[in-house]
Amino acid sequence: MAGKTWRILAGLVCATALSGIAASDEVHWGYEGPGGPEHWGSLNPAFAACAGGTEQSPVDLTGATVSDLSSLTFDYAPSPITVVNNGHTIQVDYAPGSGLVLDGDRYELLQFHFHHGSEHTLDGVRSPLELHLVHRNVSGALAVVGVLFEAGSANEALTPLWSQLPAEAGPATSVAGEVDAAALLPERRTTWRYPGSLTTPPCTEGVSWIVMTEPVALSAEQIEAFGAIFANNARPAQPLNERVVRRDAEAQ
Repeated sequence: MAGKTWRILAGLVCATALSGIAASDEVHWGYEGPGGPEHWGSLNPAFAACAGGTEQSPVDLTGATVSDLSSLTFDYAPSPITVVNNGHTIQVDYAPGSGLVLDGDRYELLQFHFHHGSEHTLDGVRSPLELHLVHRNVSGALAVVGVLFEAGSANEALTPLWSQLPAEAGPATSVAGEVDAAALLPERRTTWRYPGSLTTPPCTEGVSWIVMTEPVALSAEQIEAFGAIFANNARPAQPLNERVVRRDAEAQ
């Protein structure tokens, strides 16, 4: 696909299905008060799945079933940084050509963004920050990789981005430096997996969720810098219902 066409497609996907913008721009939604997560389903008919869906994300990952999970291969290359504060998170639009292969199907990496604190929980406990890497295959199916951050040493891979975090909502801008999505993953690539949804309106279901079992370090200063912009942009854990969360057999 030509670069220009791909960027247009990626922009449309990010603006509608991924961030909830388009339908969401007509309705104020957020993470507290009348526009908070408990009210999303009633704000707009397009958001009905937020209240009525049966496979919603995020979830608590406790009690996962140990399984021999299908193959997963990451194919990430460094990308120039195009960043936007869309009013709900800090999002980085990724250059074409990177992606992952899940069950023999390639999903292109479109963008990644962050939630403070984490959306997925373990035994009900949130991590300080969570990264979501959003992918799409040629048929339009989405796969999202979640990475949980814990306080520790500074994350050098995020330094170029963190030095230029936009404090106010506005248009996407290109900033100096590159970011390598591969460096944002833990060294051990074991995962939890389950069928879920977007975690923002319209909460569309049919998303393949892949959450890394190993956390990645981020300094307290880096966590605080993001928290100063978004004190809370995490949807609470949703009922698992009939779903099963599966975990790689070699994960501890």
